[in-house]
Order: sequence, then structure tokens, then C-alpha cells
Amino acid sequence: MNPIQEQLIALGAVFEAAFLVDKIAKSGQVSEAELGCMLGSLLVRDPDNTLDVFGGDDLNLRDGYRALVGALERNPAALQREPLRYALALLGLERKLAKRDDLLQVIGSRLDQIQQQVQHFGLVHDNVIAASGSLYQDTLSTFPRRIQVQGDMRHLQQASNASKIRAILLAGIRAARLWRQLGGSRWQLVFGRRKLLNELYPLLRA
Repeated sequence: MNPIQEQLIALGAVFEAAFLVDKIAKSGQVSEAELGCMLGSLLVRDPDNTLDVFGGDDLNLRDGYRALVGALERNPAALQREPLRYALALLGLERKLAKRDDLLQVIGSRLDQIQQQVQHFGLVHDNVIAASGSLYQDTLSTFPRRIQVQGDMRHLQQASNASKIRAILLAGIRAARLWRQLGGSRWQLVFGRRKLLNELYPLLRA
């Protein structure tokens, strides 16, 4: 895999998180596989490659790829406005987090605890989702400009859905961090759209 494809997997995961947040907010639904892919990515510390972070393949990132294609093509018909808004907010929030060593330390130690919960309960257990959601709330929700999720209040007011949304946002931050570590930048999204799309189309078709 070339460096651009590695970046696109991480960026696709940012958009996948954004897509899933929008899906839960509007329908209250998320599959166990999608949720497991996001939660699992939080716990992979020393991957051999980018795909390892997401379970070894990108099957559960396809909706994210599609949302990213819609954003890069700038086609109003294909543009997913809410996922794009959430994805850009996640990229911005990660930049703020990068300057906060205190919060990064908290996240690291709390993820160690969540790892132990996973060994005890399993990856998509309610306790693991709640712990991941609480970690997001105690750290990233403390920034002045928080991500405002729009959707159906019947779904948003359910505690389990709120926890899932926060846990997935945390995974989105992890993916944004990975994207930046792989050399990704906001400038690429503005000036390198065609190059990104040329590499993204084959990933989507694979």
C-alpha cells in the first residue's frame, strides 16, 4: 500500500465515525460489526499497518469512503452534509487535543482500563461502550467548541445511543490522529482532491 492509500484508510475511518454518528442520531441503529470496528480501533497501540487498526480489512469503512468521495467530488447530489460537518469537526478537535498532554495521558491510562473491560466483557458490551463514551465526555467534551450532534430526539435522548455516539466520536478522534501521523493535512483536502480521489476510487471498488 502506498502512503496516500494509508492516509485514506485513516481518513475514511474519520468519515466512517461521522457517518455512524449521523446514522445513530437519525435512526438509532448501528450494526455490531460497525461498532466493533470503531471500538476496536481505540485499543490497537502498535499496528503493523493502517488496516490492522481496523481489524485487518476495510470492510467496515466503506460508508466512510463513500462519504469522503462525496465531500471530495463536491457533487451536491452525493454530498452527505452532516457526516462532513462531523468529520471536519473531528479533525479540528484532534488538533486541539494534540496540544494537551494532560488529556492525552488521561486517555491513554483510561484506554488501558477499557482494554481490561474488553477482556472481561467483550468488545461491544454495554459497559465497554459506556466507559468509552465517558472517556470522550471527560476529555474532548471539555473543549469550548464541542461537536453538536443533530438528529431525532427520541434516539438522542436514549442513554445507550448517547454512549455509542460519544464512543464513536472518540474512535473518530483516534482515526484523525492516525491520519495526521501518516502525513495527512487539511491542505490535501483543498488542493489535492483529484490525487486523493484517484487513490480512493480503487479502495471503494476493491
